Amino acid sequence: MSIVFFGEIMQRLTPALPQQKLVVAKNLAVDFAGAEANVASSLARLGHQSYFATCLPDNPIGDHCIATLKQYGINTDYCLRSGHRIGSYFIELGASIRPSRVVYDRADSAFAELQPGQFDWEKILAGKDWLFIGGITPALSTNCASEIVKAARIANNMGVKVAFDINYRRSLWSEEQQQNKKAEQIFSQILHYSDLAFANAGAVADVFGKTFDKADAIDQTKLVAAYLTDTFNVDAAVTARIHKSASSNLLAAIYRTQGENYQSNWLDVEILDRLGTGDAFAAGILHGLLSGKSAQQTIDFANAAFALAHTCYGDQHWSDEAEINAVVQGFTSGYVIR
Repeated sequence: MSIVFFGEIMQRLTPALPQQKLVVAKNLAVDFAGAEANVASSLARLGHQSYFATCLPDNPIGDHCIATLKQYGINTDYCLRSGHRIGSYFIELGASIRPSRVVYDRADSAFAELQPGQFDWEKILAGKDWLFIGGITPALSTNCASEIVKAARIANNMGVKVAFDINYRRSLWSEEQQQNKKAEQIFSQILHYSDLAFANAGAVADVFGKTFDKADAIDQTKLVAAYLTDTFNVDAAVTARIHKSASSNLLAAIYRTQGENYQSNWLDVEILDRLGTGDAFAAGILHGLLSGKSAQQTIDFANAAFALAHTCYGDQHWSDEAEINAVVQGFTSGYVIR
């Protein structure tokens, strides 16, 4: 099965020593990541054809990014070379009572400066099964917002299924845009063309102004899933997280399709790196759907991938299907495999 991913990929810079603070870091580990690329790499690892559409500067850093995407197993034929810089983000991994911190340096990136008509969506989407897009893209520029709606509309018209991740980032939307509910307007347009939505309660509350007041996290997650399916006629995959500390979380999820909820078990994880974990979950859902798994098998597999991603450094999740299935089957003791 083949999936097209459209979004920005950035340079990730992390202190070389685990959990070191940026203020004292002398050496930074370099990688390339972004929500859409993270899902693409996970699905490539699981045996699917991943195609990435983005804009990158035509310079050695852009070359490095292209080479990295290819190492991930991602097809780069739709990566355009334009603009002058790649966006960057610095990650300070938290521990215990100290939260993780992300510092962005992404203004005026090549992707944010994309121009109308650069992407031939009919050609890009021909013969593909899914288009995967996310809520960060429309926040980056007016052209990015127009292009993502265009891509979703064309995919829908061509019979290509659309998956939309409602990963809202308040810091990327101006105060005026927030007051005018710009994200809600754009996200609603995209969801009109979508078949599947990924979300959590916080993102849906921020974008659509809804409150889901339930003491139980799963009951709250069910309300979010029902809101998305009833309002936008999409299937919904929604994560639940009980945050004990920066180092320890409880994780579960709901997949709602055809009016029925399918719930995973709770998994207790100790965290090495939380970045990219929701992307591992999205990849798990798509893998289940693309592989013909049942709805219950799909949500169990996705939540296991979600949990395992917390145990690996970096945005990409490299666990294979057997490793993820082992967690589904209850092998969570962490004993050495010999």
